Amino acid sequence: MASVHPLMTFVPGSRPSLAGVPCAVEGDNTAVRAARAIVHELGANSFVLASHRKAAYHAWATMTSPLLVAYLVTLEKAAHAAGVGREKARRMSLAIMRQTLENYARLGPGNSFSGPFVRGDVATVAKHMALLKRDPKVKAVYAALAQVTLDALPVRNREKLQRLLGD
Repeated sequence: MASVHPLMTFVPGSRPSLAGVPCAVEGDNTAVRAARAIVHELGANSFVLASHRKAAYHAWATMTSPLLVAYLVTLEKAAHAAGVGREKARRMSLAIMRQTLENYARLGPGNSFSGPFVRGDVATVAKHMALLKRDPKVKAVYAALAQVTLDALPVRNREKLQRLLGD
C-alpha cells in the first residue's frame, strides 16, 4: 500500500495543474514504484517520503499554503492600520509578494531579504511594535517572524533588535 501527498492546495473553484508539482510518496516498495509511475504520468514529480516523516511533511505543507493564507489575512489587518481596506490591500500587495517569491526562488533567502531588519533600523521596528500593540495577534505574528529573522537572516543591529523584541 502507498499514499501520495502532492505539495499543492486544492480548494473549491480552483483546478491546479499537477505539472511539475512535487508529490511525496510513502508506502511499501512495490506500491511506491507503482505510485511514482502514476505521479510521473500525471506530469508531477515524486520523491519518497519515509513514513516517520509524514507529520513533518504535512507541517511544511500547512505552513506553505493554509498558514500562508492566515499570514496574508494578518497582512490585511496591518494594512487596515495604514488606512487600506482588505480587498485593496490584497491587490496592492501582489507586486511585492510576487517579486519577493521570485527573489527567494532565484537568490535564496538571505539575498532576497530587505527592509528595516537588514538595515538594522531599530527605530522603525520600534514604531512598528508600538503601533501593533493595538492588535495583539498581529503584533504576535510580527514578533514571531522577527525572531526567525534574527535567527536565520542577515540583520544589522541584531542585539538591539533582540532587546526590542524581547519586551
